[in-house]
Amino acid sequence: MIDERISVLVVDDHPLFREGLQQALMLEDDIHVLGSREDGESALRAVRELTPDVVVLDINLPGMNGMQVMRQLKTERTPSVFVILTAYHDKEQVLHAMRAGAAAYCPKDVQPDELINIIRDVADGKYVVNGERMDVRSLDQWMQSSVESMSGPYIIDSEEHFVPLSPREMEILEMVTNGLSNKEIAAKLQISQQTVKNHMTSILKKLNVEDRTQAAVNALRRGWVRIKDSSTPSIKGE
Repeated sequence: MIDERISVLVVDDHPLFREGLQQALMLEDDIHVLGSREDGESALRAVRELTPDVVVLDINLPGMNGMQVMRQLKTERTPSVFVILTAYHDKEQVLHAMRAGAAAYCPKDVQPDELINIIRDVADGKYVVNGERMDVRSLDQWMQSSVESMSGPYIIDSEEHFVPLSPREMEILEMVTNGLSNKEIAAKLQISQQTVKNHMTSILKKLNVEDRTQAAVNALRRGWVRIKDSSTPSIKGE
């Protein structure tokens, strides 16, 4: 007998939130919870293995962040759809997530009933942004109008409006945020210091910030990277 329930994987590193969400979902007759994961790498493996209909995915995860996980799986053409959860909510972040392939974007304080309805909507092929349900045409129109109204992060030119950070740039940004200098990053990645400088120039341009400290603060605030220990690192220059 074919199970017609919506299969869901929950990915969040906060145990109380993760377990509470699982329990809420398990009360719904039309939803089947496949399990949960607490970090990016295990989430990547679980989605590949279990192919859930819907992945409820926190952005701020240990290791790979949620955006990186989603982009990788989208590159692999996984059939799963993604509901992004985040504590940081602004127009650029929403646009970044939806352009990267999310089906919905929600603040982490979303009410359980609302999140459950969003899961049903995205499983049915709809998209949800700021509480608004859209089909693919409406989503395309929303993204286009959002891009055209912005003049800050990710806006490059009329041909290539939106350019997220590459995997290498994300790797370098995380190292910068954890206090490594260009020389240390070059040694760690076995690339030249000039290559690191070139990547940093691209990162600053995409994030529309003036220096590496602003880039690090931006990345931390949005949950893209994490500090690896409890100390506050100094952001080193070149």
